[in-house]
Amino acid sequence: MNRITYYSRIYKQYLALNIERAMAFRVHFVLLIVLDLFFYSATLLTIDFTFSQVGPLNGWTREHFLFFSSFMLAVDQLHMTFLSESFWIFSQEVRTGALDFTLLRPANPIFVTFFRYIRVGSLFLFFIPIGLLIYFGLNLGLSPLAWVALVPMVLLSLALVVVVEIGLLMSAFWLVDSTGMNFLRLQLQDISRWPDFIYHQMIRRFFTFFIPVLLASSMPVKFLFNQEEWVGVLLTMAFTVLGIFIVSLLWKRGLRRYESASS
Repeated sequence: MNRITYYSRIYKQYLALNIERAMAFRVHFVLLIVLDLFFYSATLLTIDFTFSQVGPLNGWTREHFLFFSSFMLAVDQLHMTFLSESFWIFSQEVRTGALDFTLLRPANPIFVTFFRYIRVGSLFLFFIPIGLLIYFGLNLGLSPLAWVALVPMVLLSLALVVVVEIGLLMSAFWLVDSTGMNFLRLQLQDISRWPDFIYHQMIRRFFTFFIPVLLASSMPVKFLFNQEEWVGVLLTMAFTVLGIFIVSLLWKRGLRRYESASS
């Protein structure tokens, strides 16, 4: 409990600092919100246009796809708000040796590295994916259990996506400049924005079991549609736990190779 209180206070200070920084550049703050709104519109209009030309796919109707897209928008909203800013900075800190200051702070360095930057503008848009999930969920007639599991499934999907991306970013310790990994992350996010069954079998297996971005996106949503799909949820949990272990191992080994600014 003391550790939870300790890190809660740290995160509260991070939030205050990020709000202050965002308010110092108000035009940029507003433009980020507008950019997110365009992204939401483009994503949903793409689905709507596609289903104006084709019929149901694998038993999924237009409403199923729109709910799936809304689910991934909710995951992406959390990701952009609380994590993505730090991901872009990590490679630079390893290359320049600025990671030294993180390692000296009296807190878990992984927490400080990946959770201290918050995209404040995105906080004002959470009502959009939440509203979309409720709207399309009501149209689909989700079961009471699905509504109870909705938030945990969003968080589970987010957890696995984050673990995969942090694992990729650990390559910075060996590559020194791993800026390209951030662009790879964006490509993986694009892949995860479609359900797994639209991909060829070999591609589906690769992005389910080796780089499990399809596991993170599709299995939680399938469970919400049909609670008999609980095995996929257990598999997602297992891969998340395994990913946390691998990230911890890569971090420890990476620090052994890290050449600080003072070395």
